[in-house]
Amino acid sequence: MSEQPQITDFCAVGVNHWEATIDVRERFSLKKAQKKELIEGAKREGINSLFVVSTCNRTEIFAQDVTPQELIRLLVTYSNASLDEFHNYGFEKEGQQAVEHLFQVTVGLDSQILGDLQVVKQVKEGYELASDMDAVDGELHRLMQHVFRAHKRSRNETSLGEGAATTAYAAVKFAVKTFDNLKDKNILLVGTGKIGKVTCKNLINLGARKLTLINRTRERAEFVADKYDLQVAGMERLSEEIDEADLVIVATGAKEPVITLDDMKPSLLDPKFKVMVDLSVPRNIDPQIGEMEFVDLANMDFLTDVTDEAYRKREENIPLVKKIIDDELTDYKNWLSKQKVVPTIKALTNKFDNIREDEFEFFRNKISETDKEKVENLTRRIVNKIAAYSIEHLRDHHESEQVTKVVNDMFKLETKPGDE
Repeated sequence: MSEQPQITDFCAVGVNHWEATIDVRERFSLKKAQKKELIEGAKREGINSLFVVSTCNRTEIFAQDVTPQELIRLLVTYSNASLDEFHNYGFEKEGQQAVEHLFQVTVGLDSQILGDLQVVKQVKEGYELASDMDAVDGELHRLMQHVFRAHKRSRNETSLGEGAATTAYAAVKFAVKTFDNLKDKNILLVGTGKIGKVTCKNLINLGARKLTLINRTRERAEFVADKYDLQVAGMERLSEEIDEADLVIVATGAKEPVITLDDMKPSLLDPKFKVMVDLSVPRNIDPQIGEMEFVDLANMDFLTDVTDEAYRKREENIPLVKKIIDDELTDYKNWLSKQKVVPTIKALTNKFDNIREDEFEFFRNKISETDKEKVENLTRRIVNKIAAYSIEHLRDHHESEQVTKVVNDMFKLETKPGDE
């Protein structure tokens, strides 16, 4: 670890939708328990500041004071992927490039669907999980404040977030392109978690009326169904509901396919054309189902829609959002730079306070009990005001090692390396 924190301390590794196909992303995908195991494994190796983002489009690790090679090894160890696969499809970024990448991921500039509304939640989840495990140092905490502020500003100061911008919306648009009108179509939605609920809302907003929900926990499906006055079916009815459906959308967190070739048997007796959309990673619809002549199967890799008008409007905001990222990154780099003088500031305030304490101790017996508190407060205020001028000067000249050296020499300070 460098003596003082620097932007070069950060790095990022991972795979994402730009290079890795869905089958590769599946193997790198990490569930919450795997993320925890990875973080615990990292801490055992002395890596104390990192977090993991694992979504349908990416699995990435952001970390501090570690080499990319160490992170790659962790990712391969705790996922189901191989080192060769990482070298073929993965990326590694260091220093400012890694930090810029983190900003771009969080604000949605790096998403499959530009301005994706879901990704910031997924970054927050990864960061909060690591924070709860005491695996995020002060410099990374501070960086994330700037990252989340950049996201908030990108929504408040630009129109990047206007128009639907999620994979859930892209799935519904894909279906609308095929059917034109969803009103008279039988639709089956399997999974009523976060993405499932958003998909359900999008379907209704685009005219769907004949919508049936299935979820492993029936109560969760009923909760969503009651809100929109929809039908609910049990998992035991899955194959029959698929047979009756024109459109099937699956969005669950299952590790294995939820819809298998067996579930298609009733549909094979009297085949009718159906669109099936898999919003899950790992995939929840057996890919072989896509080979059936009457099925049009789409997974996450099919859902980028750059012709959409809402996309074009969001695209116009890219330069504005990049400017916001530059602003926040500059602020963070300034804060990092000021950390160089923190040990001197601490040593200076300690020195002044020790002098005050020594002098106060000398006069303690000569002051009445009633005056002791007043004198203590008075001397503390005087010392703080004198120290404030030196501290302000140090912060204003935090880039100058000469200024720091003069203050250290002048007051004969003893600073500890890395003191914060």
